[in-house]
Amino acid sequence: MAINTVGLIAWSAAWIGQLYGLVAFLSPGFALLFAPTLCYALYRSVVQLGYFPTAFRMRRVLQFYPWQLLTAVPRGVDEHPAAEDDGIWIELPDPAGSAHRCIPLTFVSHHRSLWWLRHIGGPRTKAGLKAQLEPLWFSGDPRFLGVVAVSAKNSAAPRRLHFLYQPSAFGKKAGHRGWEAAGPADSERAHRAGARIPAIDPA
Repeated sequence: MAINTVGLIAWSAAWIGQLYGLVAFLSPGFALLFAPTLCYALYRSVVQLGYFPTAFRMRRVLQFYPWQLLTAVPRGVDEHPAAEDDGIWIELPDPAGSAHRCIPLTFVSHHRSLWWLRHIGGPRTKAGLKAQLEPLWFSGDPRFLGVVAVSAKNSAAPRRLHFLYQPSAFGKKAGHRGWEAAGPADSERAHRAGARIPAIDPA
């Protein structure tokens, strides 16, 4: 969050500074010369700003779910028959099911997901890249939402945090689901962690 805040301030200042310098000190003929850097600085400012909602969602999830360390997590690049959405996926243990049942979560296309997409990859992905996903950190409930991360180099702390969610957890139309519905307690916990789901009557 701190790095993102610094980045937002720096790129915004770069855009404003270039625009001010162009208007105050240079002739209109220099506009085309500065257009690429102005556009890029504006783009980076928007990207940095767009990270904050996701960061607050991750923080909220981490307030209600502890980290789990998982190894040999199934993953793939093809369509998963039990996933609510299409895309590259990972499977996480079902909190209400047997030890052998897992729930798929897909990575929604986003500029911050490129690192994950490159490391999950397919059969041609280098073993060194795949190894960076071991062990996998997970906080959340895969039936609703969660945060994944990998271990930092020379440290046991998580890094590369990424927010994942099921479309149905935010009121979107869900496709086929290959797992059981959650009970009232689990649904309430997910709701407090940020999921937009209707309350379930315990009765």
